[in-house]
Amino acid sequence: MRWSAVSVGIAILICGNLSSSLSDVAVKLLDGSVSAFQYMFIRQLLSVILIAPLWLRLTPAQRDIGHWKINAIRAHLVLAGSGMLLIALTYLPLATANALFYAAPLLMLPLSMVVLGERPNKEKVLATAVGFIGIIIVLRPDQFHWAALAALGTASTLALYNVLVRKLPPQQPIISTLFWTGILSLPISSLLAYQYWQPLQPKQWLLIAASAVFTLGYQGCCVAAYRQSETYKIGLAEYSGLIFVAILGYLWFDEIPDLLTGLGILLIIIPMAPWPKIRHSKNALTHNAD
Repeated sequence: MRWSAVSVGIAILICGNLSSSLSDVAVKLLDGSVSAFQYMFIRQLLSVILIAPLWLRLTPAQRDIGHWKINAIRAHLVLAGSGMLLIALTYLPLATANALFYAAPLLMLPLSMVVLGERPNKEKVLATAVGFIGIIIVLRPDQFHWAALAALGTASTLALYNVLVRKLPPQQPIISTLFWTGILSLPISSLLAYQYWQPLQPKQWLLIAASAVFTLGYQGCCVAAYRQSETYKIGLAEYSGLIFVAILGYLWFDEIPDLLTGLGILLIIIPMAPWPKIRHSKNALTHNAD
């Protein structure tokens, strides 16, 4: 069976969201013991070190930075988003924080229209609206915490980060894109980290390293996925991470989602399910009967 570009993009994005969920677990296990600026710098530095050997194996043309302005913007979106993510995961339950992170696909819809000129169909708009209702249910405004603002900030940076992928040269390898994103984020992150530097324990280094590896996996999957298809066609697959964080939250932190949380997650997930086209199936049956 041959997969369409949309199906491939969705599959890659689901794998990326599993990697992102594991990164969130590593960050939450830090439990606020590392400053956001120090975390940002170490994670980006480790990412560059991991990618550099692969980047050096590329041809000179493939190693080119390409659209440096877009890469620079995306690099600093990563910095801002990762700092706010650390704050959100420290103070919010894993599922609640991620419910807000997954506002990113909702924001990607209008951003893709403004930045890329894409025009999603009515079904995508309706599915996004249903997903937003699910996020509101999971969040529960009556239990609002100030760290939720940090989570919404992470969602905003992530949405723009993903949309800008389609502004990069299509021939630029994923490794090169990730390498330059890391390199361009180091100058500012190093200056900020210097102001808040403190000694780290081996466990903290290990957790930050795990976060860096899993975040690289997510970023690489995003670049690959959003080059496969238009943003609005596969963006809803981002919500698959809510399944993963619900499971991981239970396994690591004994967080058991209640009925309302489960209802919210269902409303977020159901719109992205590959429902069959009933009208087409009925026509096919009628044709076969004839």
